[in-house]
Amino acid sequence: MFDPSQYLTIPFDEWVNAFVRGFLVPNFRPFFRALQVPVNEVLQAFDAVFAFIPMLVITALFALLAWRIVGKTMAIVTIIGFLFVDLIGLWPDTMTTLAMIITSVLFCTVIGVPVGILVARSDTMWKIVRPILDVMQTVPSFVYLVPIVMLFGVGMAPGIIATIIFALPPIIRMTNLGIRNVRTDLIEASEAFGATYSQTLFEVQLPLAMRTIMAGLNQTLMLAMSMVVIAALIGAGGLGQVVNTGLGRLDVGGATAGGVGIVVLAIVLDRITQGLVEPGDPNRMTFRQALAALFSGQKQAAE
Repeated sequence: MFDPSQYLTIPFDEWVNAFVRGFLVPNFRPFFRALQVPVNEVLQAFDAVFAFIPMLVITALFALLAWRIVGKTMAIVTIIGFLFVDLIGLWPDTMTTLAMIITSVLFCTVIGVPVGILVARSDTMWKIVRPILDVMQTVPSFVYLVPIVMLFGVGMAPGIIATIIFALPPIIRMTNLGIRNVRTDLIEASEAFGATYSQTLFEVQLPLAMRTIMAGLNQTLMLAMSMVVIAALIGAGGLGQVVNTGLGRLDVGGATAGGVGIVVLAIVLDRITQGLVEPGDPNRMTFRQALAALFSGQKQAAE
């Protein structure tokens, strides 16, 4: 008597199936397949680069970045972690995972920062985009895989697209927050001195909001790391595939090895990106300063 479902049942799942299978898949699947092209090209480029560069060179580059941006301790941790991953035979899978993460974060940045700027300039747009971001952040990660497989198929590119959708909200939110928190008097001062909209944006708002944007980028990176592992269920490969294979075979050692590789990669990437945000350590440099020091050192050595 007090259970409404005994009298009325809404066939929501049937509506969704009819919409996806009866409308989206027949009419828009070629369009969605075309969206894979740029993602696949960038992914293959990064994967080829990381596969070509020797392991010791990549380890030295990451250790140098960790030393310049975070400190000597993190550089030592990076060297030990990468050597351990190589010695347990997971270096190629780790580089595949790294290529997938960088590709996902790159597309998230290209999409998220302009959208964050747009919603920061318009309250109406923010009211429209905000509930969409809420849905994207609350929907379980496994739910993304079913429509992705139906629209894009299986493989690494569909896994990257699922990762982009899952990891996109933080950088949009933090870009919006950072720009909105820029002091109004600074914006008014720039406009009073004749600055155009683009000059105010690129020379005042974005530099002052950069720490907040980088914090959003760090969160996007970590979400991409978690989703890349789950995307192995649809054939994404990398360390997630190692964990998935170990789970399917009840191979505790193989699954643990893949998990250790993921932890090592996550710690290195997280500490380096956090080092770009956090101030205070006199030995810490920004990414630009680290590159400048690297190239200046090479120039001095050549002289």
